[in-house]
Amino acid sequence: MKQNHFKVLIAVLVVIATMPACTKKLDLSPTNDVTAAIVYSSPLGYKQALAKVYGAFALTGNSGGVGNPDIPSQILSDEGNSDFLRGFWYLQTLSTDEAGWTYSNNTDPIGIHQFAWSSINQTVAGAYYRSFFQITLANDFIRQASDANLSSRGITGASADSVRKYRAEARYLRAFQYWVLMDLFANPPMVTEANAIASGLPAQIRRKDLFTYLESELKALETDLLPAKTNEYGRVDQAAAQALLARMYLNAEVYTGTQRYTDAITYCKKVIASGYTLHPKYTELMLADNNLNTDEFIFAIPFDGTHTQDWGGTTTLVHGPAGVPGAISGTNGTWQCIRVTQQFVALFNGGDPRGQFYTTGQNLIMNQLLGVSTDGYSSTKFRNVTRTGGPAPHIDPGGNWSDVDFPLFRLAEIYLIYAESVLRGGTGGDATTALGYINALRTRGYGNASGNIAPGQLTTDFILDERARELFWEGFRRTDLIRYNKFTTATYLWAWKGGVVSGTGVDSKYNIFPIPSTDLTANPNLVQNPGY
Repeated sequence: MKQNHFKVLIAVLVVIATMPACTKKLDLSPTNDVTAAIVYSSPLGYKQALAKVYGAFALTGNSGGVGNPDIPSQILSDEGNSDFLRGFWYLQTLSTDEAGWTYSNNTDPIGIHQFAWSSINQTVAGAYYRSFFQITLANDFIRQASDANLSSRGITGASADSVRKYRAEARYLRAFQYWVLMDLFANPPMVTEANAIASGLPAQIRRKDLFTYLESELKALETDLLPAKTNEYGRVDQAAAQALLARMYLNAEVYTGTQRYTDAITYCKKVIASGYTLHPKYTELMLADNNLNTDEFIFAIPFDGTHTQDWGGTTTLVHGPAGVPGAISGTNGTWQCIRVTQQFVALFNGGDPRGQFYTTGQNLIMNQLLGVSTDGYSSTKFRNVTRTGGPAPHIDPGGNWSDVDFPLFRLAEIYLIYAESVLRGGTGGDATTALGYINALRTRGYGNASGNIAPGQLTTDFILDERARELFWEGFRRTDLIRYNKFTTATYLWAWKGGVVSGTGVDSKYNIFPIPSTDLTANPNLVQNPGY
């Protein structure tokens, strides 16, 4: 499935890449016959175009700034940092106790770990523009798939119904990117298919209003998308919409000022009722054949060493960990970039098997951050090998690129949302079920019941630590620490937080990233986030 889906995608991208440049004569018909009218003339053409919208989650390329001289050339040209996952992961993970950055020739990620970013930080800007690039692709597809366009192109009946399902998927992918922007940047500009192309600069939307829009859109998609577990692997369905709603409701107080824990429980129960189960072995979750984990994965970004050769994505997560030999990571070696703070290691209490740390040649204490790859344990959670220890199914001869898919939603997160929401006073759930879900995660992680906890041990603080253990390096930690008021405050410190070796509290403005200065210059409708 993964391979075939991206063969279609690559075919589409090759066609687009070979379109000739414009000539000075503006009264000519296109010399290339692959126009929008041709591409969108059949349901197959729509499916191929939809593959491009999905493919933007995995492939690199420009970050949405073609033709915009205000976007720095570094963002447009850096294939390693212009993909979606690497930028998102940097902001969600390097800003926390989960990871510190070593590589001195690329200091922007170091600034993320030290809370030294500003509106001109290239890592911040790259993540921002990538989300808008993907929104632009989704908006165009949604316009092309309107009922009016389907009718004008003679696509009717069951064929039109299929394209409407594709349109719902594109709406979901757009909603996901707007959730990313809401979480990271709070108050982004807002553009949908209703905004005509070249109709003017977009207006800014407040975080609370964006939450309301996304809630309405995702609830509509509950019925517009295919039922749970009926779509192709790597594509979204109703469970994906419900999972994103559950995640939003868990963080609703941060986004809107109002708690929505009861709603979080409601949507967790919907996902759980869809028939997902925990994959039996935790150590098989992030391997090169994890596309087989359809028991637990609700929506994942497929990566393929042959068809999605990307220096970002999970390629970063298998190569980046410092000190890990290629024989273990399943690659041609380590980039010596990423390590883990001692405070994060301590959350595993020295015995939780989910702590897949690499310690050989690595010091526990992160005394140095810049240029010292041995200070801090490393990670072997993401490995480009199969569950039998064999090579990745589509490994490239040079051992450069990853086959490991990245789950954006899996059942374990839903169990954790349910438990935390019950503990925080949400109704519709119960503590016994919550404890059962947590112990199911721990039993899976330990391989037996030796790590299970008693009812009195299940607290909100325990859930925060359990989320760190279960969701290690999966892009949740910053959002979790903000929800617990531990991200910028001195309540919880880790090595090099605030640029101090022992950690220090920082300005609360860092709970939100700044709108890039390039976009502020280009769009006078925008107002910078407070404190920047």
